[in-house]
Amino acid sequence: MSYAPGAIELRQETPTSAPRGPTLAHEWRKLSRAATFVAVLTSPVFFALLYGRVGWSATGALAATFVAVITFRGLMDVIAHRLIPSPSLYGAEKELLEDDVVARRRLWYWRTRFRRWTWFAGTLFVLLMTLNLAQRIFSTPRSLIDTLTGIGSTVAQFLPGILPLLLIFPFYFLFNALILIGPFLLFAVKQLKGYEPGDADWGVRLEDVRGQAEPKEEVTRVITLWQSGDEFRAAGGKPERGLLFMGAPGTGKTMLSKAIATSFNSPIVTMPGSGFAGVFMGMDVVAVMLMIRKARKLARKWGDQCIVFIDEIDAVGMRRQALGGGGAIGGMMTPNDSFHDYCFYGPNGALTPTGDLVLETRAWRERLFASRAEQPLPVYPPSLQRLGQRIHNFMMPGGMMGGGGMALNQLLVQMDGIDEPKFTKKFFTNKINTFLDATYLIPNKLGNTSLRLPKPKPRTEQIYFIGATNVPLEVLDPALVRPGRMGRHVWFRTPTKDDRKDIFNLYLNKVDHDPDLDSERRRDELARITNGYSPAMIEQVCSMALTLAHSTMRPRFDWADIVGAMTTIESGTAVGIEYVPAETRAVAIHEAGHAVASHVYMEDVLSTRLSIRKRGGSLGHHQAIEKEERFSSWRGEEVGKLVWTLGAMAAERVFYSENSTGVGGDVQSATARAAWMVGMCGMGPERIVLEGRFATFEDEQEQREKLMKRFELIGAQIMNRAGSSSPFGGDPLAAVLADPGKRAAAATLLGQAYLSAEALIRHNRAKVEAIADRLIEARELHGDEVVDLLNSVELEKPEIDLLEESSWPKI
Repeated sequence: MSYAPGAIELRQETPTSAPRGPTLAHEWRKLSRAATFVAVLTSPVFFALLYGRVGWSATGALAATFVAVITFRGLMDVIAHRLIPSPSLYGAEKELLEDDVVARRRLWYWRTRFRRWTWFAGTLFVLLMTLNLAQRIFSTPRSLIDTLTGIGSTVAQFLPGILPLLLIFPFYFLFNALILIGPFLLFAVKQLKGYEPGDADWGVRLEDVRGQAEPKEEVTRVITLWQSGDEFRAAGGKPERGLLFMGAPGTGKTMLSKAIATSFNSPIVTMPGSGFAGVFMGMDVVAVMLMIRKARKLARKWGDQCIVFIDEIDAVGMRRQALGGGGAIGGMMTPNDSFHDYCFYGPNGALTPTGDLVLETRAWRERLFASRAEQPLPVYPPSLQRLGQRIHNFMMPGGMMGGGGMALNQLLVQMDGIDEPKFTKKFFTNKINTFLDATYLIPNKLGNTSLRLPKPKPRTEQIYFIGATNVPLEVLDPALVRPGRMGRHVWFRTPTKDDRKDIFNLYLNKVDHDPDLDSERRRDELARITNGYSPAMIEQVCSMALTLAHSTMRPRFDWADIVGAMTTIESGTAVGIEYVPAETRAVAIHEAGHAVASHVYMEDVLSTRLSIRKRGGSLGHHQAIEKEERFSSWRGEEVGKLVWTLGAMAAERVFYSENSTGVGGDVQSATARAAWMVGMCGMGPERIVLEGRFATFEDEQEQREKLMKRFELIGAQIMNRAGSSSPFGGDPLAAVLADPGKRAAAATLLGQAYLSAEALIRHNRAKVEAIADRLIEARELHGDEVVDLLNSVELEKPEIDLLEESSWPKI
């Protein structure tokens, strides 16, 4: 495609022939000054006319002359901007840009005034002409002056009666609105609480927050900049506006926020996320505005700093598409990465429905703490909630009730506008400066002195936000958690063994206890046996142990007291019954089988508790803890857990040649683990090694198949296939067991694990019996008592020859 040379030359010359923006701006400035000069020059004539001819007073004539001059100047500006194009000042010098701002402000002011005056005059003229015409048709003709006089007298006659109604109507509607929404708004806002320094003794300081060293260090760094970050700001830094505490319930998020308020010596405003819920749409917005208003008020009183803490912020900060019903995030299915997602029973997260097997892992703690999440309390009493629902259904049939959806938008707006000047100051400054500019006669500056109100400065109050949630970050709205709002995310982990030891160091020092509990060995043991304890539970254990000591007239508690307190808190008060001797021994053999299998086949695990005391639905229990924090496990470790689970069944069959109904929970858990290993983790049965024991490969393969089939038959007899109950009903594990090939692999895996468990018990029969006898004597063993007992009997892992018939269980 080609272009004509002439066209190219024309396109090149066009910009140079057009007037440049700055040049046109200078011409506009000359025109503006000339129009002002003409208006001022003719003003004495107008003043003399009003003062001399019309007879106005000097003050009235002077004021009228001033109004006439500036009105004429405004009219000239409006007409000129209709006829002459405005200059383009992109890249112009600062002086021209400032003049352009003043000129635009003047033009807006007078264009608005003339438009309003025109509409008012036109409407009045049409009204008067209509009234005058009606009078001429239906009555004696009257002049326009007489018509105006008649209208004025009529208005004066009826005004005393109409004026009270005009004043009462707004108050009437306001009063009725308060009657309608007042109670609902009161219950929603009453959860908003403000505390000034000294109002409430939280009793918590930063040094009292234990078990969360990394979050505390992170928060301390941010708080330091909040409190004394002048040098940081002078260097160009910008402190974080908000913190987001993330972690499972009970990990210390609220406790750390109280410690911040105490150490920061700052007022704090607290509000639960559920407090933003409202029966009527818009009430959540009111709640947010009241919260910010209260925070600003406290900040002005206490050094211009205040903290706003919003617990359960996910109630207001969920993704907006999820709030709108799309639910893409909220309904998303995520893959399970832990066996505890399938087998988790009771308040202690046991692996079996009977509650007798507990293994502390990182995934178990996460699941345990998540299960402790409390449901938010209802904002309104049930009767008020039902009343609001009926009112809402009457006013908006089929509409959704307010639930905090608009609160998120308002919260984001408020967080962005915290530093903005006050609205009233901005409003009046803008109006006054615009009027001064529109007079044309009052310059911007007189020498170096400005004749305009200074630009309103940002608010001095610094409002900092802290939110706490136990939901994943991706569930929250990205606009809330981005930098500049709640962009600093602080993660709270569930307390590990070392964390619990740190927490015990705090609370034990607050209560009277035996000096033996101060030793490093005892502190480590306490941390090891308190599987899944939160800081609040550790505090409760210390208090309950002292209660047990005082109930027997002892001034301080000892190891036995704190152990009794722990078992009571975990499983409930021990049931005061005695088993018959035979059943006591059977339960002891059962639990000893678990402990022995764990000690031999789970090398990365330490036993923490062994008991035959009935608590809740459990006749006894065995608990253990991983020695190190792990995020994954190997096949051999999972097989070890299978052997541990089946160890009790193997012990019963070795000692009694049959098993009791007490192994039902173990069988269900073992079946679920085998299905999980095969179906989710690709962990099949172990290959049988027979090389060198047969003359031909065909004979070896035939024997291997027979042995694998034998394992499968054993596992099939053990396997729980009552698929209508948890964890199999409607679960991926049910699909695994429904597949013939997968079910056979899972059964073979179970058979191999059971063979190992029974061979272990048979090989160590006398030692297992010694452990059971010690357990019968003590009823409960904890921590080092269990570990020392298992170490003392010197358990041995047997060599298993699969070709020896005596190696196979009679099952």
